[in-house]
Amino acid sequence: MNIRQAVKMAWKSIWGKKGRAVLTMLGIIIGIASVMTIVSAITGYASKMMEQFEAMGANRIQVSVRNYAWTSDENGNMVALGADYFPQVYDYCNGMKDFVTGVTPEAYVNVNMVYGTKSSNSMSYEVDENGRLTSAPPNFYLGSDQYSACSNLTIAKGRDLALLDIQNYNQVVVLGAQAAQIFFGSADPVGKTVQLNNLRFEVIGVYASRLDPESNSNSTLDNFVLIPYTANRVLGTGNIEEFIVVAKNAEEIPEIVTRLDGFLKGLLNRATNDYSIYPQNDTDYFAESMNLIGGVLAGVAAISLMVGGIGIMNIMLVTVTERTREIGIRRAIGAQKSSIVTQFLIEAAMLCGIGGIIGILIGTLGCVILGNILFQMTIYPSGMVTAGAFGLSVLLGIIFGIYPAVKAANLQPVEALRAE
Repeated sequence: MNIRQAVKMAWKSIWGKKGRAVLTMLGIIIGIASVMTIVSAITGYASKMMEQFEAMGANRIQVSVRNYAWTSDENGNMVALGADYFPQVYDYCNGMKDFVTGVTPEAYVNVNMVYGTKSSNSMSYEVDENGRLTSAPPNFYLGSDQYSACSNLTIAKGRDLALLDIQNYNQVVVLGAQAAQIFFGSADPVGKTVQLNNLRFEVIGVYASRLDPESNSNSTLDNFVLIPYTANRVLGTGNIEEFIVVAKNAEEIPEIVTRLDGFLKGLLNRATNDYSIYPQNDTDYFAESMNLIGGVLAGVAAISLMVGGIGIMNIMLVTVTERTREIGIRRAIGAQKSSIVTQFLIEAAMLCGIGGIIGILIGTLGCVILGNILFQMTIYPSGMVTAGAFGLSVLLGIIFGIYPAVKAANLQPVEALRAE
């Protein structure tokens, strides 16, 4: 028997018992659809998160300087003794331009921003019918003139913070794209004056959005206000203890950490201060987490495929029993064992292959629906995932069809012919 005849016979057998075949393929269909949906969902989520990491800047090193000596101010509030060490860290990192992209404080301040009738303290989180953010109180950051280089930001209007703004204690701010939209709408904010804790600050620029303009994102990534870190003197926010140093590439991080460690040991009085340096390799950590989650979910989907494969084996054993007499006749007229094995393996592979195709179609639909619901983006399975899913389904048919095929081939012709 040639392959073409075997395929025809397998198709005839499957088509003759369509209901049973569909129920048999159900496990494969569910398993393949699950695997494709899971893989595509993880891919979509990873893509979104990588965009966020890239938008915030990669290869970051967090430096923290802690003050252990405290005193009371005139209002009775506890404040840390000691100087702001960021200027020294700033100068030192600028001496490592071959390794460092930029350095900036990582300081969040709690202030009230007022423009016209809008006040950040009275704002609530709101989105429009398309899921776009329309109102939310912004985050207020203290930063250096290198903040945009550290955070992957570019200026859309006006200008960025300059070193002179820092040195001259200028009361200026740069707005994130969403903060500008929320406070000023379609008007140009550059040159306008806002109040921070009743102090007048001039808007000198607006950063371009780091979000995909095609997506209906409700992320607050661009809803921020950048203030020169020297403004903490007039805003009364205290000493800056957290800094971010950004390496030019991941390979430079160990060298930067070693140099910073030696510099801070010599700079600080260890009796009243301590420090820590944490490389933040977010992308590697996230990739490892996604691989772990993907492995667990894939394991769950694999169980479904295993159950489906066992169902294929079971139905093929039933088929062998039903066709025992036919097998006996073929063996009696000279059919080789290999022909019998080939016929049943092709039938099992076709059964799983058809189930795989149906599972791929359902999985693709699931990917599109899930992507639009969860990530506001259309996700299609890659060609590699689709081909892999189909190949896996056929392979399962072959693996779980081997035992029934061998059992059929080992039937004795005389005993098979006596079967009813």
